[in-house]
Amino acid sequence: MRLLAVLLAVLVAAGCAAIPTETSPIAVNPSAGNASEAAAPKPVKDIDPLTLVREFVNASANPEGDYAAAKAYLTEDAKKAWNTKGTPTIIDTTFNTVPTPGVTADDKHRIVLLQGRNVGRLQLEDNSFIQLIGPLDTPIGIERDAEDQWRISAPPDGIYVPLGGFQQNYRRVTLFFYSPDFSVLVPDPRWVVIAPSTSIPSRVTSLLLKGPAVGMRGALASAIPNGAAQRKNTSEADDGALEVDLTKVGDITVQAGKQIVAQVVRSLAGVSSSRIRVLVEGQWINADQHEWRPADVQTGEELATPIAGLNGMLVGNGRVKQVNGDPVPGPAGAGDYQVLSAGQSMDGSQLAVVSRAVDGSARLRVGPVHEPLAEVDLHASAMTRPTWLLSGRQGEPSNEVWTVADGNNVVRVIKTDRGWTANAVNASELTELGGITELRLSRDGTRVAAVVDGKLVVAAVVRGQDSAVSLRSPRHLQPSVLGTSALALDWLAQDVLVVSTSLVAYPIAKVNIDGVRVERYNTSNLTVPVASVTAAPGRNVLAVDQSGLWSANDVGDVWRASTTKVEPGTQAFYPG
Repeated sequence: MRLLAVLLAVLVAAGCAAIPTETSPIAVNPSAGNASEAAAPKPVKDIDPLTLVREFVNASANPEGDYAAAKAYLTEDAKKAWNTKGTPTIIDTTFNTVPTPGVTADDKHRIVLLQGRNVGRLQLEDNSFIQLIGPLDTPIGIERDAEDQWRISAPPDGIYVPLGGFQQNYRRVTLFFYSPDFSVLVPDPRWVVIAPSTSIPSRVTSLLLKGPAVGMRGALASAIPNGAAQRKNTSEADDGALEVDLTKVGDITVQAGKQIVAQVVRSLAGVSSSRIRVLVEGQWINADQHEWRPADVQTGEELATPIAGLNGMLVGNGRVKQVNGDPVPGPAGAGDYQVLSAGQSMDGSQLAVVSRAVDGSARLRVGPVHEPLAEVDLHASAMTRPTWLLSGRQGEPSNEVWTVADGNNVVRVIKTDRGWTANAVNASELTELGGITELRLSRDGTRVAAVVDGKLVVAAVVRGQDSAVSLRSPRHLQPSVLGTSALALDWLAQDVLVVSTSLVAYPIAKVNIDGVRVERYNTSNLTVPVASVTAAPGRNVLAVDQSGLWSANDVGDVWRASTTKVEPGTQAFYPG
């Protein structure tokens, strides 16, 4: 150990990266498996130092038995000292193990550098995925053991897991919480260890009881009271039903009971196909119904989905048009406003347009689709495409639409007795990342997705009790793949984005809101840059490039040309 300390001191003097000093104090997702260190296979005999470290990192993806598979590569002292209680740091699947430059090796001790790129980590408090950007360059000390085999004597301070191994040993689960007015259930993705699969429902229930993810606190609400716990582990009963028994719930109304059931059932539906029973202190939470399936609960999904029959619209040559190319009836379709961009409310009745004024500035107009649109008292040289907040009740039109003025002033325009009035949104956390060229409210109203200096960013919409609204906890998604190439975006689902880029390899991409996964749409027929893209649940994705209007149903589909002829610069948009 004294020699290792000397070698590490030499390494620091040589200007190489030091061992990380920051760790998390407790484990996220400790394995519930029964694997023991004794059961873990030993490394191959006479394994070389570089391969030893590589295999150790690969084995670290398996958390069973307190990382027994990885500990097989450690010395006995290192097994006791290795910090496995923090959250795993996920690194790129492609990484290197290289000798330490400038350090003289001997026959008993070596230092190997683990080099690669950080991808992300699991948030300690809630198992949510947080992107972590930057290079990885950390030393790992090894020495020969009593059997003259190389073993790791100074492991990294924490757990490094390749992305491929992480995805093999962890699974994404989706919890559901409410929008602040309790009108719509909203997905909140997390990650849990796969093994043992029988305990996943109990672990999902435990995460649900803890409340929304740290980054979404203030944007989401829960009907489950603070302090509620599992009276016993969620598990299958003898008849195959999944039984959730809660305690410390306190007095709840009938309505709150239904909302709790909806959250539990929707959250567990992704990990179990069984009927679900929800009890409190061993008694039915609802005397009228004892078992539920997802179809039995109210989710409010219809409020966050454009109504059927709305097939999208186009803006081209200063006019708002139907997707078939026909101008919409009224001034917006007649070219009276020199429309630059537009947004349609989810019920289809309202239209917001950004128009070009005589002096060259941008103006926002809002009103019924086929009627004259009222000009909002909001002046700017440029505004982003308008985006609508959902209506809180079925059959009622929305009364709030958002835009960004001059790249850094996020504005929500609200309908009042005096007409449409502009109100500032606190977006300082978002604008610190750069200028905003595109911003879309999620159709449940709890998140925004934005293009900020070419970066794809998602942030939480936090509504205060004093009617103030802030954008919090912005996250730059897929920076290593998309970089600063994003051009336009839209919400394909509540937790999935579609983004167009200037990249030949990724003209259109699908990205999950936690940023773990990016999928490339078929590149056939599209020409970069793809300046406009729009998406909505149950609709084809529409894209406009230099050659025309295209549509595709999923990532593998070849893009199909529309019969509608469009002018250069045309934008496509669905309601929302």
